[in-house]
Amino acid sequence: MPDPPVETSVVEHELRVAARPETVFAYFTDPVKMVQWMGVDATLDPRPGGVCRIAFSPSDAHLEYVVDAFGGGPEEQERALRSRAGAMLGEFVEVDPPRRIALTWGWEQERLATPPQSTSVEVSFVPDGEHTIVRLAHRRLPAAVVAFHRNGWQHYLARLAIAAAGEDPGHDPWQVPADG
Repeated sequence: MPDPPVETSVVEHELRVAARPETVFAYFTDPVKMVQWMGVDATLDPRPGGVCRIAFSPSDAHLEYVVDAFGGGPEEQERALRSRAGAMLGEFVEVDPPRRIALTWGWEQERLATPPQSTSVEVSFVPDGEHTIVRLAHRRLPAAVVAFHRNGWQHYLARLAIAAAGEDPGHDPWQVPADG
């Protein structure tokens, strides 16, 4: 008998960024700008069919949060702490500068019940004077990982708003510092 369908959900965020759409759009397509607000390394080929890979190096505190949030025991915690590196692997589906980006999203190591390219992220950039309204929708998320992705996007979009406005968002407390 086939497995029952997995219930999926959508996570949506909207924020106003103190920068023009062209500027904010670049933070989703330029690997150097991407890692200013999310991840520690990025490979981005912003064209339909192009790769979108964002590597992470989570801090101990963030790994412990993930393990606790998803019911892992001591073995799961130890494995998570040893396999510190992880990467999001997706593919650009639509790239319409500077109005919209759509891409697939999932975890390279098939973490959090979200295999590579199994979900979709749509981002629109709406001009608002000298600012931009960023609307993000992350679709097809398994219900069990909605809170994790909602918190993640909230954390990283706040960092995006700072970086795209020309400020330094500082060290990401969810990542291991570059020097250690």
